[in-house]
Amino acid sequence: MIENTLWHPVAASADLAGEPLAVVLLEQAVVLWRDAAGVAHAWADQCPHRGAKLSLGRVCGDRLECPYHGWQFAASGQCVQVPAVPAFTPPATHTARTFAACERYGLVWVQLQTAEMSEPAVVDFAAEDDSRLRKLLCGPFDVATSAPRLVENFLDMAHFAFVHEGWLGARSASAIDGYQVESRPVGVWVTQCKVWQPQPSLHGGAAAQVEYTYAVEAPYAAVLTKVPESSAAAAPDFREAIGLFICPVGPEQSRVWFRLATLDTASDDEALRSFQRTIFSQDQPVLESQTPRRLPLDPRAELHTVADKASAAYRRYLKHLGITFGVC
Repeated sequence: MIENTLWHPVAASADLAGEPLAVVLLEQAVVLWRDAAGVAHAWADQCPHRGAKLSLGRVCGDRLECPYHGWQFAASGQCVQVPAVPAFTPPATHTARTFAACERYGLVWVQLQTAEMSEPAVVDFAAEDDSRLRKLLCGPFDVATSAPRLVENFLDMAHFAFVHEGWLGARSASAIDGYQVESRPVGVWVTQCKVWQPQPSLHGGAAAQVEYTYAVEAPYAAVLTKVPESSAAAAPDFREAIGLFICPVGPEQSRVWFRLATLDTASDDEALRSFQRTIFSQDQPVLESQTPRRLPLDPRAELHTVADKASAAYRRYLKHLGITFGVC
């Protein structure tokens, strides 16, 4: 399954401290833990001895200890101690199942099937390297729908006037102007998107025409950049980037984070997170009402208009990649 070869976010880095952390990715139970140097590790949450959850154990320096019989495993996954048989030297076959892990954008990312590459191919969020921008992680939000449904909603501007009326849209300005979609081998780019928004962001209180650009470079992630009219901007060269990063927990269950990159230094963290929660709480009941929860890739399964050409390109992209998880 191609999804196993991709990098997926599974937890906020700040949530992984001294104790093991249980997560689920692509229906696989995973345990996260940090060694003495602070390096994050991801393993199958199952002791190879008698199948107990390693996430119920504890971290002992550079080792993870099973809660059942106290077997200790080194960062490589190799068992190095069996308390019941102190003189026993565990052979190479006595290992935990390990996965690749790394940290980017305030998140721990995991790849279930390691690909041959020197640098993790995690989604690019270019705004992370812009020192002028303040970075903030929002979430997680647990949603009873598939990851592709969430990405498609992120790309959909036509719902702003109804789901986010008074915030990101207005019924009196519900028409969607023409925009450009470019399908590339590594994803989908959507440009020249214009939307009238009563409240473009927490720090942009005045209504404004906002220009959106979307980039989808992975099946379960997307990045938007929005540029309001200069009269509503917090700075002359205002560019706010929002990254949507999704953990596909199951085919119809997802965990979502938003990574904000903003010039807003006046609002505190909670105010910014509250704004994002408000917007997503408007989306969530509608998303969870959609049937089927898995995104249909057959173009005949649902009706379409020219306003939906971004989502149509996204569906073609998933089909081209051979994505099977969360689609039908």
